[in-house]
Amino acid sequence: MKRNATRTVRIGSVTIGGDNRIAVQSMTATQTRDIDATVAQVNALSAAGADVVRIAVDNPAEAEAVAEIRRQTTANLVVDLQENYRLAERLAPHVDKLRYNPGHLYHHERTKPWQEKVRYLAGVARDNDCAMRVGVNCGSVDPDQQAKYDPSDRLSPMLDSALDHCRLLDEIGFTRYCVSLKDSNPREVIEVNRRFAEARPDVPLHLGVTEAGLPPDGVIKTRIAFEQLISRGIGDTIRVSLTVPNDRKPEEISAGRQILDDIAAGRVRSVVDFGLSTLNIISCPSCSRVENEAFVELAEDVKRMTDYAREHAITIAVMGCRVNGPGETDDADLGLWCGPNFVNLKRRGEALGQFPYEEILPRLKEELDALIATRIAAAQK
Repeated sequence: MKRNATRTVRIGSVTIGGDNRIAVQSMTATQTRDIDATVAQVNALSAAGADVVRIAVDNPAEAEAVAEIRRQTTANLVVDLQENYRLAERLAPHVDKLRYNPGHLYHHERTKPWQEKVRYLAGVARDNDCAMRVGVNCGSVDPDQQAKYDPSDRLSPMLDSALDHCRLLDEIGFTRYCVSLKDSNPREVIEVNRRFAEARPDVPLHLGVTEAGLPPDGVIKTRIAFEQLISRGIGDTIRVSLTVPNDRKPEEISAGRQILDDIAAGRVRSVVDFGLSTLNIISCPSCSRVENEAFVELAEDVKRMTDYAREHAITIAVMGCRVNGPGETDDADLGLWCGPNFVNLKRRGEALGQFPYEEILPRLKEELDALIATRIAAAQK
């Protein structure tokens, strides 16, 4: 299978890029401060074949936990820096890669230029023998980049953000990095990664469809993107992001391996038309950012409850946390993002209120029925 000639990047005991095999990753869904549960999940993912395991960290207590987690596992660990990038210096001695989101850098120390923050991160990574990932996500793009484009252009701000960060890292001599550009729509994932690979064929790419959702739909969406990109030689590492309970997280690894095996064997679709002519439910993978484990059950309930609307071209987003949820539900017809005790309901970005978990399904159904009725009436005019 032909591969783009990207440069190699070492992540602990695994090297991606170049002629190396495509690595498969996953992310823990436990609360990071629960050391025993997180170690157990890291080791379960590693045993299932994960080359790299990512752990989210958002505060000093979680950073402390990672130090102990490191002592109890030999897995290659990536830390997912949230809004406090300064935690990097506490974490880097215990992990193999730092992942940061350019769109989150502005949250902390807002008057400081992003370039200064990236120089700090690169210095910490270099001093601690860590690789880095520049993780651009559709729901949390740098607002300065978004301001340059029409709101209907979702991809150009993502692309420019990634390219700007690559240029800066190259300028300061830090080249041990890869990039990811993720969206919940497989077609957008294909297009933005194709454009990036064309502009920077030397940079290794981590592929994923964010909020792919519940299996089997989430696997299908991911397969569509991976088939089209990997068949073109694009992609050095992958993740299949599924909304599943904690004990089923290793399914992400088996799904990823199966997709790669099928692509290598030529078992791919010659024509892909994902389209959006029917109901589309997107939901994020359960991870340590989720503040109420009822989120996974809620996503499953939403899928069951909305089955009657499956022939309508409506997108419903179910997000599990306050980090990405608010932004990543904006483009859905109806969006839910979950807090510890309440679920926030939105209609095309408009906040409709907070509702207890036990009350959100009937409220969602009201909005869905109203939306269907409005569209039917419009079509009959």
